[in-house]
Amino acid sequence: MSAPIVRAAEKSDLNQLVTLEEHCFAGDRISRRSFQRFIEHPQDKLLLAVQDNQLLGYILVLFRRNTRLARVYSIAVSPEARGLGLGKALMTAAEQAAQQQGSVFMRLEVRADNIWAQSLYQALGYRQFGVYHNYYEDQQLALRYQKRIHHYHPHSGSITVPYYRQTTEFTCGPASMMMAISALSPHYQPEIDEELQLWREATTIFMTSGHGGCGPHGLALAAHRRGFKVALTLNQTGPLFVGSVRTADKKHILERVHQQFLAQMAEVGIEAEYGHFTLAQLEHGLHNGGLPLVLISTYHLDGRKAPHWVLVCAIDKEFVYIHDPDIDEAAGESSVDKQYLPIERSRFDRLARYGQQGLRTLVWVFSADAA
Repeated sequence: MSAPIVRAAEKSDLNQLVTLEEHCFAGDRISRRSFQRFIEHPQDKLLLAVQDNQLLGYILVLFRRNTRLARVYSIAVSPEARGLGLGKALMTAAEQAAQQQGSVFMRLEVRADNIWAQSLYQALGYRQFGVYHNYYEDQQLALRYQKRIHHYHPHSGSITVPYYRQTTEFTCGPASMMMAISALSPHYQPEIDEELQLWREATTIFMTSGHGGCGPHGLALAAHRRGFKVALTLNQTGPLFVGSVRTADKKHILERVHQQFLAQMAEVGIEAEYGHFTLAQLEHGLHNGGLPLVLISTYHLDGRKAPHWVLVCAIDKEFVYIHDPDIDEAAGESSVDKQYLPIERSRFDRLARYGQQGLRTLVWVFSADAA
């Protein structure tokens, strides 16, 4: 008896697929017509586990158009073939197929009472991030799982960037700065007191609500004080985030803070460059040993229109890779989800602007001996 293999479905497999589906599922079955469509029009992936021409299992992966998402729509293993590792083999083959299609994330749904499948997915690195109520024919809810299947592989000689999670909701800028410093100064130990000190130095005082966030001028000054070379690019010359406050008094304070930052920059010789930075400039700066803190809008990430600092760690032909210091534990996120997070280049270009005026800014951090 030969070992099981995983291969693409063919027309001759149709009868066995229908039989396996009826054998494995009492409801929510894929129809014969649907299986035939998936085989004849393979824009999605239908993979089979076969041993000696006997079908033992299958997995069906759907690809959402114009996104980097792949979804395991269905997976089935014959009860008689349990224990052979076919579930893991099918999932691994599906992930490889999705990677070849350019997918970044794989998602799936699993019945809340299917403990065996949940254990498999968790062992393979999937995390739960939501639920669907009354999802199946019998009204059973579905647990939603996700895994990032695309990862950045650094080139030889590239900077390795340690990850640091922000400890407050308003210190994304300091946390991003500390990650840059950690990469450029291997003996540096980031900790919360430094995070808060950086925030005190760089805060813009007011934001839409809550504590003030950090602006590019203050972050550039804070890095300079710690002995790093900095460069600042932004597309607005006046005080930033004025549109986020309503009263004249707060607008006046933001103006005064802005003028203080400009005076301090002039004293130490930091000159801001005004204009729109490009992805080509990001690529060039990273190649020369710099690490850029980039202000993005979170609207395209989580639906909120909030300014948020991230650290760009790398870039390739397809993606911009970021360290995002904000972890949403309520959504099941961990630090693994936010390190070298791949953002499609065109999408990152849209993310990297904030507000109605389209504020676009970054702060470069270089080592003191950089050319």
